[in-house]
Amino acid sequence: MKSLEELYKRAIELKNKGMSDKEISTELHLSVNTISWLLSKNIGETKIQDVKIGWRSIGVYGSRIGHIAEIMADIISEEINIDDLDSVLGITINGIPFATFVSDILGKELMVYRPHPSGKEGLFSSNFAGVKGKKIVVIDDVISTGETMKNTINDIKNQGGQVLLCVVLVSKLNIDEISGTRIRSVIRTTMVG
Repeated sequence: MKSLEELYKRAIELKNKGMSDKEISTELHLSVNTISWLLSKNIGETKIQDVKIGWRSIGVYGSRIGHIAEIMADIISEEINIDDLDSVLGITINGIPFATFVSDILGKELMVYRPHPSGKEGLFSSNFAGVKGKKIVVIDDVISTGETMKNTINDIKNQGGQVLLCVVLVSKLNIDEISGTRIRSVIRTTMVG
């Protein structure tokens, strides 16, 4: 059995690489609750402060997702000229329901993207619209470290698409742009104290 300090150090390493608590729990063969607890402790010199986002209350009913999507669509309309937009891309898993509704509200194509967990090139689902030559808005639920969004933007550019805007339900970052692309969130968290 590994010591608590060893588990903590490994969890910190994985968190700093942009992995979510769930991905860390899979890697270390521990529960997500254990990882969340472990990362909240001050073991050694480094302490990660984070906010856990639980959006199950929104996710259990399509109508609730639809209401949030209406806000996202309104933000998109405020930020860009909708006539310039071709497609709405949802990042798996939780970005897809929001993107589906936003796509319908705005009358635009739907794309689905699955990021690679290690940061390698992700996968654009061939069951939905293609990327090449398209002007795209990217939708996700939470932006934590920005790595997934950065990789998504880069993969879209590599496939010949252009990202006009990224919209998320919650941003844990205190930035307005990633890879030269504007980021807008419905809610932005900030650590205080």
